[in-house]
Amino acid sequence: QVQLVESGGGWVQAGGSLRLSCAASGRTDRRYAMGWFRQAPGKEREFVAQITWNGGVTYYSASVKGRFAISRDNAKNTGFLQMNSLKPEDTGVYYCAARDGLGYGTGIEFDYWGQGTQVTVSS
Repeated sequence: QVQLVESGGGWVQAGGSLRLSCAASGRTDRRYAMGWFRQAPGKEREFVAQITWNGGVTYYSASVKGRFAISRDNAKNTGFLQMNSLKPEDTGVYYCAARDGLGYGTGIEFDYWGQGTQVTVSS
């Protein structure tokens, strides 16, 4: 299994930036994809971004493409989500996720989840 712990959430004004981190531990010796999801109050959890096991391919939701960037440092077993030009509608709890395997293609199911970190963007 892989354990995930997010950090870096907080409060920011619209137009600002935040960088989320996701520290992985456990069976990180295997190849695994990483992803970020978010859940706003009263809404379902939604896909934000995904990165393949080697960082070679990334995927984004239409709402964040061009503003967010997902990356990973496999030497440190850490994933990142750089969020720029934040908008109030980006507010929510952000979850890091991981899945065994290479991680190509969207719509894949993730096996492991972090506890989430709150991001609040004020107008």
